[in-house]
Amino acid sequence: MTESKYIWMDGEFVNWHDAKVHVLSHTLHYGNGAIEGTKAYKTVDGRCAIFKLNEHTKRLLNSSKMTLMNVPFTLEELNKAQIELLQKNELFDGAYIRPLVYLGYGVMGLYHKDAPVKVSVSAWEWGAYLGEEGLKKGVRVKISSMTRTPNTSGMGKAKAVANYLNSQMAKYEAVEAGYDEALLRDDQGYIAEASGACFFIVRDGVLISPPNDNSLESITQATVIDLAADLGIPVVRRRISREEIYIADEAFFTGTAAEITPIRDVDARIIGCGSRGPITEKIQSAYFDVVAGKNEKYVKSRWGTWCYGSYRWWYLFNAR
Repeated sequence: MTESKYIWMDGEFVNWHDAKVHVLSHTLHYGNGAIEGTKAYKTVDGRCAIFKLNEHTKRLLNSSKMTLMNVPFTLEELNKAQIELLQKNELFDGAYIRPLVYLGYGVMGLYHKDAPVKVSVSAWEWGAYLGEEGLKKGVRVKISSMTRTPNTSGMGKAKAVANYLNSQMAKYEAVEAGYDEALLRDDQGYIAEASGACFFIVRDGVLISPPNDNSLESITQATVIDLAADLGIPVVRRRISREEIYIADEAFFTGTAAEITPIRDVDARIIGCGSRGPITEKIQSAYFDVVAGKNEKYVKSRWGTWCYGSYRWWYLFNAR
């Protein structure tokens, strides 16, 4: 990975290679932690902005509450930490940001009440999650033998560290089989989500995406639904079977890292034209216009700070 200079840890900036935790930190052993994935983009006017920072930080705090971790920082403090970290690392052309809430050293055993709650924020340059070529030509997808952990078995609505073991196994299975990404079904056999993204298909000009009954509530998914409304594209939220995917006109993933990534085939069945479809391209183009600051409807300057040694202004995006 591309290293930066600093990582924010519990209110302090530390050198990248000095950002260390004790091997007996509670989260390392029992998996209780909460993460976020946020992204900053270089905007059309030469500035840099974090897309929907407030929403991502709020979801981090919500995930922490669900998993019984009392975060010792406010939403405003965590927002400020992310912006200042980008400034300090001079990430003026954009970056991926990874906040993490975790349980530190001091307590072992499953009962974690007395374990210290720690927070870190890292940021680095990271290109297209599924590859630049995938953004244009689409990616190959395998429906996994793994199922998405049902809500009755854990905190499925939390963006929790432990929830990603399931995704990691599904991703590994797909890549080793020659695919780029995995789709997971729920315990009823319907599509839930990808290993790290939400899922849409297009049939007869209608966007269809599974409900969030058994998946993370996606910020990018909500953005796509808003953009579809702006473009006059109807959206339906309902369950999707694997057979319906095979005969879809188009399909794509959405997520902070995945952005809008077309799907060209699923389980060796060609989807539509076998490349990025026309509706996917419209959504993708609209999304990249938003994050680049080209769509005034989606730009809201909340607050900002002059960068050190720079005349660039940092501000936040919020959709409507």
